[in-house]
Amino acid sequence: MNIKLIILFTANLLSIYGCIQEKETAKEFEYMYGGIVRGDKNEKKIALVFTSDGYDDGYETIRTALKKHNAKGSFFFTGNAYRMNKFKTTVNELKNDGHYLGAHSDKHLLYCSWEKRDSLLVTKDEYIADIENNYAEMQKFGITKADAPYYLPAFEYYNDTISAWTGELGLQLVNFTGGTGSNADYTVPSMGEKYRDSKTIYSNILKYENEKPDGLNGFMLLIHFGVDPERTDKLYNLMDNLIADLKNKEYSFVTVAELLE
Repeated sequence: MNIKLIILFTANLLSIYGCIQEKETAKEFEYMYGGIVRGDKNEKKIALVFTSDGYDDGYETIRTALKKHNAKGSFFFTGNAYRMNKFKTTVNELKNDGHYLGAHSDKHLLYCSWEKRDSLLVTKDEYIADIENNYAEMQKFGITKADAPYYLPAFEYYNDTISAWTGELGLQLVNFTGGTGSNADYTVPSMGEKYRDSKTIYSNILKYENEKPDGLNGFMLLIHFGVDPERTDKLYNLMDNLIADLKNKEYSFVTVAELLE
């Protein structure tokens, strides 16, 4: 065979093999209304996501558990929280620990109607100002958009338009992965049937992991950084046990940025 043909044939094989490898290693994310709600189901990685508009009572407990297990977390705070004096040390220490610090709306605005999701409650200018003001507060801690390109909306609620506007700012909207009910850890007894105690939430997380084919692979598991004082049963107090249980199932704990990049 002509040596040129051999070289061309070999190059084509390598090219095809490269394409196959790329397809095999390409990450597949789950989206909802334009926001990423789950990372790759093929990887046993979990991003622990913590949000706050001012409550910080879980700080020491959460930070201690993460340090103990050498796990990383992602903390999405509002501008309201970043402006609080009590958050200054918190943010600096979390940043020094290597966790992800992100934005969660400056004023904790509800962007669209609960009753009709496609009905906006803010204009585009108001939305952009809300995000920009949130990042302006983060900038005071040396955190830029490049450092925190993933945005988690207030109330974990948004629509396609909000996602598109977020993209225009060079950011990617993300939200927690549903199914476990972990986000109900903010509920208080006075809510009646809507209240979920921490033992039940904990059990639901492990039940979901055990029963679903992909378990918690690629999950962004939301737990609140702090909750209303009326709730004395705090889910974050079970963080140590939860991380240990899931580590025993060979999960690793990464930031949202690491999960999605």
